Amino acid sequence: MSAVAIRRLASLGETEIGQLAAVLVDCVEGGASVSFMLPIDRGRAAGFWRGLAEDVAAGRRALLVADDAEGIAGTVQVILDKPENQPHRADVAKMLVHRRARGRGVGSALMRAAEDCARAAGRTLLVLDTATGSEAERLYAKLGWRQAGVIPDYALWPQGGPCSTSLYYRKLD
Repeated sequence: MSAVAIRRLASLGETEIGQLAAVLVDCVEGGASVSFMLPIDRGRAAGFWRGLAEDVAAGRRALLVADDAEGIAGTVQVILDKPENQPHRADVAKMLVHRRARGRGVGSALMRAAEDCARAAGRTLLVLDTATGSEAERLYAKLGWRQAGVIPDYALWPQGGPCSTSLYYRKLD
């Protein structure tokens, strides 16, 4: 991986929201099943990120980004705000890498940073879900995540049609 830096955002300004929106739009247009359908525009994508701003600023959600020479090239979230009977657990969500940055280790670096963030917050178990058969699923398996199961027809692909989801977990040392 060359010239990519991972950092945690303490807040979301319009610059970050614009760059995160561009990453989200690129991923959905590239076929990623990440809660949005085609067509997607930057306004709707920016609204998604604005909706997370309060949780990010309050520390309930860690928002990590990968910066390259063009700006934010990828992101992942660690959802730390869990019910009182789950203080040991966090969810990983919306691991997104812009197509311009794929194949450079950005996804791996983001996931390692997410694990480090969870450890620093005292979490010992992480969970996530991803589209079955996706590139992300292969990445998680390579990084040592364990598949817990598959739910058929869980969501839709952005262009339509059912998509199964695979559930993964990782126990942290």
